[in-house]
Amino acid sequence: MQTNYLEEIKNEVANNKVLLYAKGNKEQPRCGFSATTIQILNSYNIPFVVIDVLINPDKKEALKQFSDWPTVPQLYINGKFVGGCDITRELHESGELKQILTKD
Repeated sequence: MQTNYLEEIKNEVANNKVLLYAKGNKEQPRCGFSATTIQILNSYNIPFVVIDVLINPDKKEALKQFSDWPTVPQLYINGKFVGGCDITRELHESGELKQILTKD
């Protein structure tokens, strides 16, 4: 069962330029870290997909295995794991996140 979730996550990451696994969704984040990350992404006026990990605890566990990262949110850009809230905030404040987002 876990393998199916890993394959699903792999496909989601591959098929979405900017993808955030979060607690909650864009309209209703369900934790402060997810809310902060969504707010940062919204500030760039670019399309991004949010997948709510609270809907499926097994998939949330598979996500941790997939990324080798223990917490949510998890941001992926162009198929690469960027990090969680703190890393996203640091990249945003330094201007690096804008460069990553605008790179094809």
